Amino acid sequence: MTYSPKNITLLQGDITTLAVDAIVNAANASLLGGGGVDGAIHRAAGPDLLAECRTLNRCPTGEARLTRGYNLPARYVIHTVGPIYSGKPSDARLLRRCYENSIQIAIDKQFETIAFPAISCGVYGYPIEEAATIAIDTITHHIEKSDSLKRVTFVLFSQRDFDIYSDMLKARSESPVTKGSE
Repeated sequence: MTYSPKNITLLQGDITTLAVDAIVNAANASLLGGGGVDGAIHRAAGPDLLAECRTLNRCPTGEARLTRGYNLPARYVIHTVGPIYSGKPSDARLLRRCYENSIQIAIDKQFETIAFPAISCGVYGYPIEEAATIAIDTITHHIEKSDSLKRVTFVLFSQRDFDIYSDMLKARSESPVTKGSE
């Protein structure tokens, strides 16, 4: 598949409402739920998600784990643990690995659709501009290598985050960004 801006959709809203093959959870290392998007996903998926996460025995920063979606409209949840921002070069490497490992699971499972939050940009403090560059560049590269992946959606919480992602996508393409709706 050749990358085109049509393969990437931006939404401002709630990732737990999307009927996609997989949503990505910006999890903590315990995988047992927390605040932000992690807590929202666990609440929406129900207690069976927590029970399955307990069997996974944690997830190191930069890696990813797959579970069922349970009560979510998404069939699966890919849990990944982003770095707590420190300003060190290792932050970017670990964040890139989150996207690489998550998208690789989607490719291996031949998913057609996947949705990502802005990993590490909430309580982990990663600057949205830097994180968006890593996310978009990494996902763009991997879309080019997949025959199955048809659409990647970035779900942004705030209008500011949405605008940053939108501006970056526009800068990387001559075509306008596809703006999705919930």
